[in-house]
Amino acid sequence: MRVLGIDPGLTRCGIGIVDALTARRAKLIDTGVARSSADEELGPRLLRISQAVEAWIAEYEPQVVALERVFAQHNLTTVMGTAQVSGVVLRAAAERNIPVALHTPSEVKRAVTGYGGAQKQQVQNMVAKILGLTEAPKPADAADALALAICHLWRGPALSPQYSQASGKFSNAAGTGRATPAQKAWLAAEKAARRGTASR
Repeated sequence: MRVLGIDPGLTRCGIGIVDALTARRAKLIDTGVARSSADEELGPRLLRISQAVEAWIAEYEPQVVALERVFAQHNLTTVMGTAQVSGVVLRAAAERNIPVALHTPSEVKRAVTGYGGAQKQQVQNMVAKILGLTEAPKPADAADALALAICHLWRGPALSPQYSQASGKFSNAAGTGRATPAQKAWLAAEKAARRGTASR
């Protein structure tokens, strides 16, 4: 499964692409930041972010987009900018029929570090460890985007209403039990991880 992680921001929008490997391991494909200047008008800023996201989608063809869920902050301006960029991302994904999964910051922290109250640096260090990097990706927005993608690789499919914890299988709308290629990739990684745990 290939996931595009997006850490939405109007000045800096973090972007990261990861592929699922077996045994709960992930591979870094690429990461970066889409930027816009605070000196620009809102319309051109959103257009700049939109074009960058669309370019990444076109080049890397992700199977799903993992986007940070907008939540209340004290700074209303920051919340508005984040929400507006999230809308741009949702539109870009919808145009290409790519599903979007929303994850809260605490979900991401818990998935990556095992603790929902982890500090930013702890999350970034774990992202580097999971992806086999010598140091945390920079800037922090890029590392946050990768953390979102990793969170979805490890938690997203299991949160799907089509997934049964009891049977360990997916069912489609017709109830035939046929998993999508992305779901099959996740199941394979999950089974490999369980085998590794059982052997220790």
